[in-house]
Amino acid sequence: MDFGILFEADNYRLYLDGLWVTFKLLLLSVSVGLVLSIGLSVLRVSRNRLVAGPVWLFTYVFRGTPALLQLYLIYYGLSQFDWIRASFAWTYLQDATFCAWLAFVLNTAAYTTEMLAGAIRATPHGEIEAAKSVGMSKWLMLRRVVLPSALRRSLPAYSNEVIMMLHTTSLASTVTLLDVTAAADRLYSTYYMPFEPFIAAAVIYLILTFALVRLFKLAENRWLAYLQPRKA
Repeated sequence: MDFGILFEADNYRLYLDGLWVTFKLLLLSVSVGLVLSIGLSVLRVSRNRLVAGPVWLFTYVFRGTPALLQLYLIYYGLSQFDWIRASFAWTYLQDATFCAWLAFVLNTAAYTTEMLAGAIRATPHGEIEAAKSVGMSKWLMLRRVVLPSALRRSLPAYSNEVIMMLHTTSLASTVTLLDVTAAADRLYSTYYMPFEPFIAAAVIYLILTFALVRLFKLAENRWLAYLQPRKA
């Protein structure tokens, strides 16, 4: 195997461009998806079925179908409708970057919503009683006690979701976007080298995964310190 060709100027920049696309997709997807999931998780735990039902349906559909299928339906499927092509939405839906971002946002929002909803349901009863004892209203208790507690306790599981979303961004290469995987595939098509380009892409993903694991580990040490066993 010859890895030297990967370090040629044009090929090296190809990976850098792909890394930037991957990073943007990941950052935008998880940040917007997290914001959406916070509000949806509150609706998900509602006792009113008319409120919780649509959220359950949304999470069920997006967790029950492959992310690749969701991306294809948004990028290729919506363009089949004349009324969509005639609407203002077509300005965005004809853009592969927007379609990939939208598919990833909805996908991660569905998983994170159920994750946070479970954490909200598992809020210790003592925290609720303490909030009520100082006269907090329902919404004040939700904002200052329930949601912060649920977000902290969801960190370990959410770190896995972010890593999975990093891997999911590789699907963007199927809709013409030049991410890390697409960069490797382009080099493979150019030089007919089946191993070196994809091994390099795998190394990049491993480095990104390691960095995310370390960042979440630091966050857990900061915000979950109170759950650690005390030293004698």
